[in-house]
Formats: sequence, C-alpha cells, structure tokens
Amino acid sequence: MTTPAHDRARRREPPAAQADAKDWTFVIIGGCPECGFAPFDAHDTGNRLRSSIGAWQDVLARPGVRTRPRPAVWSPLEYCCHVRDVCELFSARLNALLAADPETGARFADWDQDATALEKRYWDDDPTEVSRAYADLAGRLAREWDAVREDQWDRRGTRSNGSQFSVATLGVYLIHDIEHHLHDVGA
Repeated sequence: MTTPAHDRARRREPPAAQADAKDWTFVIIGGCPECGFAPFDAHDTGNRLRSSIGAWQDVLARPGVRTRPRPAVWSPLEYCCHVRDVCELFSARLNALLAADPETGARFADWDQDATALEKRYWDDDPTEVSRAYADLAGRLAREWDAVREDQWDRRGTRSNGSQFSVATLGVYLIHDIEHHLHDVGA
C-alpha cells in the first residue's frame, strides 16, 4: 500500500542515527558477541540470504515498523532499507571480485551508509515496497553466490580502508550484516 503524498510530506527527517565507526571485519573469523553470529562455510551464503527474506518480511509487517526505539537508533523499516541497499552493494562487490584480474584483485569504493539513509529518506519509505525490493534483491544476490565456482572463492579485493576480502570472507561479512540487523530489530 503506497502512502499518500500528503502523508509522506508530513513525515519529518528524524534525528541522525548514531554513527557506527566500528570495523566489523572481526566477525569474519571471531563471530559477533553482540548478536551471536558464528562464522560459517561461505558456500552456504545463498541459502542464508534466502532464509533472511521471510524474517525481514515479518519485521516489515509489524505494527509500528516506522517507530524508532530511541531517537538516534533506526526503526525496523530503516534497518530493512539498509539491508536492501547492502544487497545491491554486495552484488556489485561480488561481481567486481569475480571480474577482477586474480593477480591484482578488486578495489571497493567507500560507502557511507548514514549518508545513503538520509539521501534515500529511509524513514519515509513504503514498508510494502521495501519488503518486495528486499525479497527481489536478496533472491538475486543468493543466486549470484550460488553461481560462484570453486576456483573463485579465494579471489581477493580490498576495501578503501585497507580491509582485505576474498569472495568467501565477503559472503560471511554480508550475512553477518543482514543477520545482525535482524537481531537489532528483535527478529
């Protein structure tokens, strides 16, 4: 259901969400004590992505999906907008890894998730549309991970801050992001 334009115009920009400057790459090897995530065999990335779709659809169907638990913490809707965009970003990163010269690897540009949230007005998005978009993007990305050949899992890339990833560790990092945010919204 699309929200009428006059209702959307009344929604004001919420306070800025608390920025997260933590380098989360430690979860690739050590897991995450906050959400209970444990590293897994990256060959299962596609299955884990598909498993997240129903969970996010359930979150978006909740009453109060736009309500922030605290002023500087994203609402469940905003978190799902974020993971929707994470799927697009990681599709581009996976494809860059697969297309790059194996000797030199890929380079990933910086991504400012907070700027993206403001630019795209996450708080003002339609939960039904976000649910559909997440299902489409996560499903497509799952198929991309399923298609990774055995000889491609060790392909390398470097994020702008110097963090090194392989196709396999990028998959683990991706799934942590999606599952951690499900934990953030109590799913």
